[in-house]
Amino acid sequence: PLPRFTALFRYIKIHLIMPGLLELCEEQFGSKNLYTVLGVKKEATSNELRKGYHKVSLAVHPDRVDKKKKEEATKQFQTLGRVYQILSDSDLKAVYDETGEVAEENSPAANKDWDKYWRGLFTKLTVQDIVNFEKEYVGSAEELSDLEAAYTGGKGSMDHILNNVLVCTIDDEKRFRAIIDAWIEEGKVDTYDAYLNETDKKKKQRKRKASKEAKEAEEAKKELGLGDANSDLAALILARGQSRQAQADSFFDTLAEKYSKPVAKRGKKPRK
Repeated sequence: PLPRFTALFRYIKIHLIMPGLLELCEEQFGSKNLYTVLGVKKEATSNELRKGYHKVSLAVHPDRVDKKKKEEATKQFQTLGRVYQILSDSDLKAVYDETGEVAEENSPAANKDWDKYWRGLFTKLTVQDIVNFEKEYVGSAEELSDLEAAYTGGKGSMDHILNNVLVCTIDDEKRFRAIIDAWIEEGKVDTYDAYLNETDKKKKQRKRKASKEAKEAEEAKKELGLGDANSDLAALILARGQSRQAQADSFFDTLAEKYSKPVAKRGKKPRK
């Protein structure tokens, strides 16, 4: 096998340097840095690169913008695909990392069907996928890690916890409190006033909100025909309502990462 440097040199010789891609990145995304375009660090793993590509591509996908922005979104989507193709190829990535230049094989990338490429990377997710994910996730080490992050990130706010732990509902509150209480007892997490002294008024507001959401979701479910495992995840996100959009986006990213081949994830003194 060729030594690394020789392999890179050979790769540069048999590929054409693509003028314009970096300029397109700056014009469309405000930066010539390919990693910045994907919203990741240079040290990003292949899974992190993939997730970054997925998140940005969702934001600029032509199917997700209004007609006035469709042409611009299409160009951004095509550029994004070329960026990811370079960073997901170990040789092309190495060339870019070492020279700051980008190389694309005889430049067929400009005419590639990026929509088809994207859909191939991120397969359609169904309600059944969500059911399967929930079975694996609830009670797992990953859920506990997310719960701890939500608890500390929201400084004990139960509203924050229920909005940031995946696939949870108000019915999980009692279970979450039992876990958090045990952590506090062990000294694993700090104590927060918002957690220890939550008012009855706030609890009632949360229950009313959950009841309203459940009703809206049920109505949306009927409207969208969400009765079987063949329904699109996008429809499910709509059924969750605007107030849960942030959680839905996070949920979509996690599912896409899990079912489209990536993976992974993860005592203090009490204080008030």
